Amino acid sequence: MQADVQSIAKIELHGHLEGCIYPQVVRRIAERNGITLKEGLFTSADTFAWNDFVEFLGAYDEASFCLRSGEDYEEITYEYLKQCAAEGVIYLETFASPDHAATVGISYADMVQGCARAIDRAEAEFGIIGRLIISCVRHLGPEQAVKVAQLTADNPHPYVVGFGMGGNESMFTQTDFAPAFEIAAAAGLGCTTHAGEVLGPESVWDAIDNLPVTRIGHGVRSVEDAELLLALKDRGVALEVCPGSNLALDVYPDWASHPLNKLIDAGINVSLNSDDPPFFATTVGTEYQNAVDHFAISIEQLKVISRMAVADSFADEETKAKLLARIG
Repeated sequence: MQADVQSIAKIELHGHLEGCIYPQVVRRIAERNGITLKEGLFTSADTFAWNDFVEFLGAYDEASFCLRSGEDYEEITYEYLKQCAAEGVIYLETFASPDHAATVGISYADMVQGCARAIDRAEAEFGIIGRLIISCVRHLGPEQAVKVAQLTADNPHPYVVGFGMGGNESMFTQTDFAPAFEIAAAAGLGCTTHAGEVLGPESVWDAIDNLPVTRIGHGVRSVEDAELLLALKDRGVALEVCPGSNLALDVYPDWASHPLNKLIDAGINVSLNSDDPPFFATTVGTEYQNAVDHFAISIEQLKVISRMAVADSFADEETKAKLLARIG
């Protein structure tokens, strides 16, 4: 990473905790827990093996299968915060999935408490602030999403600042999940949902018209609808853009096709994010560097993007003020 990009205080608003576990950490935790990992999970180059979006989701689930305790969640959270801090990240929000935790017998309380211990350690050691967005899984259906939202609302924690949805975008509609999001919003949580990645602008319209969201995860295909771009700007809905992920998943074939600059030129707030870094061979720092190398975004513009991300974060106002002071 070039020195001038390294020096920028960075903000990440879109990363999946269970998707931030690198192969060596997966193996370490699996061995400790006596777990036999699925054959073919890793390539010969020690990356995760997958060829399309469905296979990616499968590999993601298999990697998270190594987890068995709140201490495991503490370890993966701490490792990710440590890595991000080394690249100049001062604040991040990461999605955590109670459904993934429950699959391996970890309670919501143990998951959150494990993450919170790591957040405290990382802030004390590296100065990075971490917060959690509790995420329901779209392909598990609306009824399960309501259960996750209610669980989150009934067990408030100062580090849990948002509610979101990931998973297979081709299943169900955004509107189907309105009851879950209404529960989360009523509990004072910020709301975001994945849309406009695998599916087109119609999925973003569905989200912003029917859910109490102030951010959209990805949302890059909004560029295909001029009216939608205007609506996003007018309603102040920000986009959590993950260029490296978009190329890895073939949403766009190359850097020249990616609409990051078009979204910025449309006056929409964006943040730069890594999504699932070990799966997509990227990091937050790499995304900031790619913005310079492939989109001709200046250092000053990157600072503006960091400030936009702070404004659109789910952090409290006092934390936002501290972050803005660190960005300068």
